[in-house]
Amino acid sequence: MNSDLTTSGYVFNIQNFNIHDGPGIRTLVFLKGCPLRCAWCSNPESQESRPQLVVKNTLCMGTDKCGDCIGICPRGALSAGVDGKPVLDRNLCSDSCARPCRGVCPSKAMFLFGERMSVAEVMNIVESERDFHARSEGGLTVSGGEPFMQPDFLLALLRQAERRYINTAVETTAFCRYETFENIAEHLDTVICDIKHMDAEMHKRHTGVDNALILENIRTLAQRRPHLDILIRTPVIPGVNDTDEAITAIACFVERLSPSVRYEMLPYHRLGANKYAMLSRPYPMGNVSLPGEKMRHLVGVAASLLGERLVNEH
Repeated sequence: MNSDLTTSGYVFNIQNFNIHDGPGIRTLVFLKGCPLRCAWCSNPESQESRPQLVVKNTLCMGTDKCGDCIGICPRGALSAGVDGKPVLDRNLCSDSCARPCRGVCPSKAMFLFGERMSVAEVMNIVESERDFHARSEGGLTVSGGEPFMQPDFLLALLRQAERRYINTAVETTAFCRYETFENIAEHLDTVICDIKHMDAEMHKRHTGVDNALILENIRTLAQRRPHLDILIRTPVIPGVNDTDEAITAIACFVERLSPSVRYEMLPYHRLGANKYAMLSRPYPMGNVSLPGEKMRHLVGVAASLLGERLVNEH
């Protein structure tokens, strides 16, 4: 187990004092890598498995005033743009590079999404909030991306938390081999899974993968571990699953699971839209929105089937 501390993985963010992803106050650790490509993804920096260099032009002083980054890349990935801002050619930027660009920007406009961290480094941050965990019955939540894409790192992290009597939770797409799912579930107090759509074709169209494995994993886990705290979530996305039929189908699936399984609906938001520009990608969802009245109606649809198992206010 001591070798767990030296196990390392790619982390792109750690949030302190989180209260939305598991009981109590949580330390939320985000791991890189995801097999899905959801059009509404609010963490596009989580999708690739390796760190990604980004330039945030709103912080950049301009190449006329600074220019420290221009010419520093041995592959020529950074150059001066016509607007006085650096231009990053992602086809030339290499994961294997020693990254001389890292830390060169005085205004911190250039940085990496993701870094390699050991379990020991992550746990030092988690332990720093231990008093808040204890008082609120909180703990550690591992999210992503998809945490199960780094199973060895995830398992080592959870085992260390378990040894220190820290409550553990994971947020997952459930798109992984069931054996991996089951093995890691042994070290979890809470599992939070998404069900985005019951229709396989619609699911694949909007996420890039079929939903059969996801649904079977959730169904099997609920059967084999009836006392595990399981929360199913659905992000309600305009034009994807914001219909009575789509929500009813998901609620019926949840209704057939163990009575202890809870359900939550999350309203669509655009909070990650600015990250797409930093990654040189267009925001896939455009300007769509979800009216509050429609969200309240759909919550009522789910409540009519699930009652108190629905954790949204209704």
